[in-house]
Parts: sequence; C-alpha cells; structure tokens
Amino acid sequence: MKVFKFGGASVKNADSVRNLAKILKNHSGNLVVVISAMGKITNLMETLVKAYFERNEEIKTIFQNFKEYHIKICEDLFEDGKTPKSIEILFADLGNKLNTIPSLDFNFEYDQVVSFGEMASTKIVSSYLNTAQLKNNWIDIRTCLRTDDKFRDASVDWDLTEKLVQQVFNFEKEKLYVTQGFIGATTSNLTTTLGREGSDFTAAILGNVLNAEDVSIWKDVPGVLNADPKIMENAVKIDELSYREAIEMAYSGAQVIHPKTIKPLHNKGISLYVRSFISPNAEGSIIHNVDHKLLLQPVFIVKENQVLITISPINFSFISIEDINAIVNILHKNRIKINIIQQSAIDFNLVVDYPETDLDEVLKFLSGKYIARYNTELTLHTIRHFNEEVLRKMKEDKKIYLEQNSRRTARLLVKQ
Repeated sequence: MKVFKFGGASVKNADSVRNLAKILKNHSGNLVVVISAMGKITNLMETLVKAYFERNEEIKTIFQNFKEYHIKICEDLFEDGKTPKSIEILFADLGNKLNTIPSLDFNFEYDQVVSFGEMASTKIVSSYLNTAQLKNNWIDIRTCLRTDDKFRDASVDWDLTEKLVQQVFNFEKEKLYVTQGFIGATTSNLTTTLGREGSDFTAAILGNVLNAEDVSIWKDVPGVLNADPKIMENAVKIDELSYREAIEMAYSGAQVIHPKTIKPLHNKGISLYVRSFISPNAEGSIIHNVDHKLLLQPVFIVKENQVLITISPINFSFISIEDINAIVNILHKNRIKINIIQQSAIDFNLVVDYPETDLDEVLKFLSGKYIARYNTELTLHTIRHFNEEVLRKMKEDKKIYLEQNSRRTARLLVKQ
C-alpha cells in the first residue's frame, strides 16, 4: 500500500485533474490519495473567514468567487458540464454556515470555514476519477483522523486515529481511496486543521498508521532542490537526503515539505518521495534512512516577512532564565513562531514570523516589564552546509541585522 499526496497546484484546473488521473492509472496496488484545496483556494478561504468573522460586506462576493471557481472546473472536467450534486450540497452547507453569527473564537471559525476547500477539491476529483474508470472510495478524513481542540494547530490523537483509520481504509472493497489533507476533527466532531500546508502531514499520518510501503508528494518541481529556483538560478536537485536533513530544511523554511511530515515516517522507516506531477516518470528525490552527512553541497533557504524583536530589562539587569521563559511563553500563547533566539548579557533577540495577531499589542504587553524594540520587513537567509566563500558572497551588499552560525548552518537576517 502507498500514499500519494497532491497539493493545490496539481489540481488547480480541469487539465490538472486529468493529469492526476493519468498518474494514478500508471499505479497498481492499494493506494490512498490525499488532496489539498485546489489552486490558491486556501488563501481565498482565509479572506472569507475573516470577512465572516468581522461580518463585513465582502462575504457574498468571496463566497461567490469560491463557487464560481469550482463550477468552472466542473464545467471543463465533466462531459455533461454539470456540477456534481455533492458539490451543490457543499455550497449550500457553506452558505448556511456563513449566514449564522460567528462565535467569539476566530481560530475555531477558521477551521470550520477554511476546511470547505479540501472538501470541495476531493469531491470533484473523486467524482471525476469514477467517470475515468478509476473506481474509488471518497472518505471524509474527519471521521477517523482525530485531534485535540487546539484549532488551527491541532495535535493528533495517535492511538484513536490509528484504530479508526485502519477500520476505514481497509481495502476490502476498493483499492483506491480519496481523502482530504490538512483537516481532522475532535472526538465531538468539530473540524480542526493541522497547521498551514498540513496536507503533507496528513499523508505522513496515514502512511504511518497504515504501515505504507512509501509516501509520495507530487509537486511542480522535479524534487527537493538546493534552492528555490524562483529566487536563485542554477538550483540543483538533491537525489537523496536523510530524515534529519529534511527536518532541518523544512524547519528553516524550505517550502518542499511541511516540517511535521518527517517524524511519523522516520518512526517506521517509511521512505518519502518528492516527485514532479509535470514529469511523473522522473525519479524525483527520496528522503529515507541514510547518513545525514551524505548531503554536503550548500542548500539555500529564504524566508521572508520576518521580524527582529530585541527585548532588554528596564533596570539594566541581566536576562535570566526566568525572563526567557516568560517571554517565550507570551509569544507561544499568541502563536508567534520563533525562528532564531540569540542572547547577550542584557539583550534577548528573537527572529519571528510576522504574526497574524497584532504585533503592537504583544509588544505593549512585554513593555510592562521590558524595553521592546523591533524591525519588520526582514528576510532570513539560511545556508545549510555553508563554507566561507559561500557565506562571504551571501553577505555582499546586504545590511545584516543578525547573524548566527553553527557547525552546518549559517543564518543571516537582512533587509528585504
């Protein structure tokens, strides 16, 4: 049994869905297909949930855009040009949701609304595959992937999920299952999400609990590259790398895989392939159990929209462990992701993703006890397996706000 995951770019229009079907036709054996929302629909759904939560007039327009996008794909995809009944029902369910008064918990409402993107994509793909002689069983992953109630970043209940997944994905009647990435549900059937870009993680969860032979993530790149080809010319494909190296790259901001994806696969020694849906016969890259020192060439990772926060005690005292713990807990409570920590005697520097919450409010809270300063519109450059020549070139003509080097990794925070 194998698990295939297809992201938004691989199902962005009718031709993309047809291409997905061609890939599946070349596969024999039991298969679970995990699919993200189509194209940039998750971005659209995020604007929709904000409009819904704030009750502004954009709700109807955004909702209409959501419907028209999927209706157009159905018109192009199906011979009769009709939208499947299951999609019409989905539109009605979302419309009913948007007509209710939202709760006071934005994170809860986010999960209830944004999840409709994955539901729509999988229903369309499943319906098309059935018309293309690829008989499949559509599964609502929320019936078996169970989580806690930390909305927008839920943690998996592994024991319950394993039990339920093995019951649902049993391959007794079908060889092919289609389901959603990114979403799950609490034991009280409230929809949750696993964090942005969490469909990769879903594939890894299913691979783990179903003891898959391997997991493949299908993307619009030939595999794992040593740099983003949109930013750096002459990016080189990495044929194989270790679980450890993949985790380091993902944590640093590489967009190829979700950071949480590796651990469930590593725990059972399941290989992860990153393959191109544009060139499906190409080998791609494999992440598996090899020496992490295998990869020696420099890898360049760029993460934009960073904030440098410098915190100092008001009374000019040293930064203590208690101070660090208090500051980190405040940021964690506000769901602000920390990428770098650097400490001096009286300064505590943190590089964080620009938060969705009000940054000024967080800093105002910190300012009750500390002096808090910050810089925005910064870019974090990470170089794995750097050498002095590479580092020197990366520093040229850049205003460096912070630098941090370890044995294998150099990190530079510069103005965007």
